[in-house]
Order: sequence, then structure tokens, then C-alpha cells
Amino acid sequence: MIQFYAPDIADALILPEDDAKHCLRVLRKTIGDIVEVVDGKGSRYKCRLMSDNPRKAAVEIVESVVVPPTWDTDITIAVAPTKNMDRMEWLVEKLTEIGVNRIVPLLCRHSERKEIKVDRLQRIAISAMKQSLKATLPDIYPMTPIKKAIAELKADAGFIAYCDPSIPRILLARAYKAQMRSCVILIGPEGDFDSDEIRLAIDNGYSPISLGDSRLRTETAALCACDTIHIINQLS
Repeated sequence: MIQFYAPDIADALILPEDDAKHCLRVLRKTIGDIVEVVDGKGSRYKCRLMSDNPRKAAVEIVESVVVPPTWDTDITIAVAPTKNMDRMEWLVEKLTEIGVNRIVPLLCRHSERKEIKVDRLQRIAISAMKQSLKATLPDIYPMTPIKKAIAELKADAGFIAYCDPSIPRILLARAYKAQMRSCVILIGPEGDFDSDEIRLAIDNGYSPISLGDSRLRTETAALCACDTIHIINQLS
């Protein structure tokens, strides 16, 4: 099944230009054909093409269904972007595929990347959502200083993963309780969080965690943390 994305489909009844071109010129759909459209907010629509304008293809909604996320816990992954942006883009794609509610790029003391292009990351997330047949698009935040993230990100549980062995940690798989309603996981930059950032998070209620004995790249750690939550929930 091929999905198209139109965030305002219920009101506008129009496929955006990129999706309209793909639908009409690449897939050769014609007036009267049925296409599947998601809004990124949890709904999928069965639509009938009403025009063949590749800039604004009009549709008629035939049926709509709510598609609940395949995961139960509301998950926020707050991660310092990697110096190599390709790795961050890969992470956004994979997090979207396995299921995440929001991705917050963190600006930390040891961050090697200070800026990101949110629009490009959003496009990657949209593509991954469509390809993985999901109907929920994660929110992608602008670059956020870690102090601001710690103060403003709210959830039932918060975790901070780091490598510093001088500050005690426990495995995420032991710290996380199955079917928590929401959680935030902080993942540091390639140079790790500094000790002040770790202490600030812990002082604000974040549990200090490890992801195991292996030394992981930033993007690997973020993906591993998210999938650990999914696996624990699925086994419970």
C-alpha cells in the first residue's frame, strides 16, 4: 500500500503538490481512482481523485479511520545532533519507523553541531511515516538548550543516558516500568554530557541510566533507548 500525506486533508480536500505529482505522474493515477492519505495526526483516509491537476489534486473522502499508534507510551527522545548530519537524518528516519512521539535536538556543552535544518528532518520523518504505514508523525523541535529541555519537557518519567562511570547509573531496562504513560530520554553528544548537565538532570528528577556495556554512537544510543521501551512494553 502506498500512502500520501496531507495534514489538512479533512478540510482542504487537496493533495499537496509533491504528493499530487507522485500520485499522477509517477503512479499514473487517474480521476476516479482510490488513494490512501494520512494526516500525520492519527487518521487515514480513503480518497477518490476528483481532478488530475499535479499541483493541487482535488479528492473526495470516501472513508476515514483512526489509526492508533502501534506503541502505548508517549516517547520523547531528546538527543544532541551528531556532527555528521547524515547520521542524525538516519536517526530521525529510524525513530519514525519504530515509533516515537517527538524528537528534540539538544544543544549541550560538548555539542559539535550547533544548528539543524528542521524542515529537512521533517521531510525525512514524513517519508518514513508513509513508508512504514503509520499515521502519526513525530513532532520535531528546533535546537533546544539542554537546560531548557530539562525544565520544559514533562513526562511521567525522565531518563538521562551517559558514559561517565563516576556517577552511578542503572540499566534502562531495569529503570523503565512497563506501560508508563510517557517518558523522556536524554541522549548526549559524541563527547557525552558534562558532569554539570548530568547533575542538573538528576536534580530535576531524571533517572541516571546506562544502555549496556557496549560503547555506542549517539544515534545508535538514541535508537537503542527508544526500542528498549517498545520491547519492554510488548513483553509486558
